[in-house]
Amino acid sequence: MTKARSSLINIEATPYYHCVSRCIRRSFLCGYDEQAQQSYEHRRAWIEKRLLALAGSFCIDVCAYAIMSNHYHVVLHINVEKVKTLSDVEVVDRWLAFHHGPVLVRHFMQGDKLSKAESERCNEVIKEWRESLVSVSWFMRLINQHIASQANREDKCTGHFWESRFKSR
Repeated sequence: MTKARSSLINIEATPYYHCVSRCIRRSFLCGYDEQAQQSYEHRRAWIEKRLLALAGSFCIDVCAYAIMSNHYHVVLHINVEKVKTLSDVEVVDRWLAFHHGPVLVRHFMQGDKLSKAESERCNEVIKEWRESLVSVSWFMRLINQHIASQANREDKCTGHFWESRFKSR
């Protein structure tokens, strides 16, 4: 029986996680497909670029990675101490690098005067984002969504590109 991801990832037990995502439908992540006579080697750069971009915004360090023809491995270190030192503005900047934020947060970033209720809600949102910046699930989701969209666009198809959610150890 499967377990909830929240029960599998325990920062107190270990801050290091080995994650794996595998392609479906005989899709190529990178390498050369002999049957189709097509190279997908350029996709390796997609993953490397995305890993570096996410590592720059998240408080998750990429310790190692390996990109194979139909899957990739990544070893991540959750940097809890780093996320604690970030100001609210830094948290918002890092989160908005990959997401659209609500208007309320944009007003906060512009220095607009917020009501007490707006300030409380803004603080709740920033607290959620701070927690997400050390979330392996969010990190992997943003890699896999991006790569799947690019690959499906390139392959002129729709649907799943990854076999399932990432595996984690």
